[in-house]
Amino acid sequence: MQIRELDLKELQMAYEVLSELRTTLSYDEFEDLIYEMRSIEYKMFGVMDGEKLITYAGVAIQTNLYDKRHLFIFDLVTSQKFRAKGYASMMLEYLYDYAKMGMCKNIVLSSGFQREDAHKFYENSGFVKKSFVFIKSV
Repeated sequence: MQIRELDLKELQMAYEVLSELRTTLSYDEFEDLIYEMRSIEYKMFGVMDGEKLITYAGVAIQTNLYDKRHLFIFDLVTSQKFRAKGYASMMLEYLYDYAKMGMCKNIVLSSGFQREDAHKFYENSGFVKKSFVFIKSV
């Protein structure tokens, strides 16, 4: 197993894993959004077993007034057949080191109410529930 940054030539492979989390996102939307998010230096990382992607993480280092300089995890998903084997924990450890190297003060993520198993995982990994996220369609 190795963890490495994915490049734009690997979008199809990334989408295959990410679509297990983002079930309403088409490949074309994914591709367009990835190119748009390059402006915020969105990075794609993967836990790889040879050429097979096991776990996908999409992150960006950001700064705001309440979380200061932080690593925001937009997406973290392990392919269904590889879950509960420690790959997401391995990725979080990698991202922790990445955040430290990026001089971040925090790692931040948002998780939907329905993802209770994910919430337990994040709490067991040292994350604390801090706030609600509100959204209004335009």
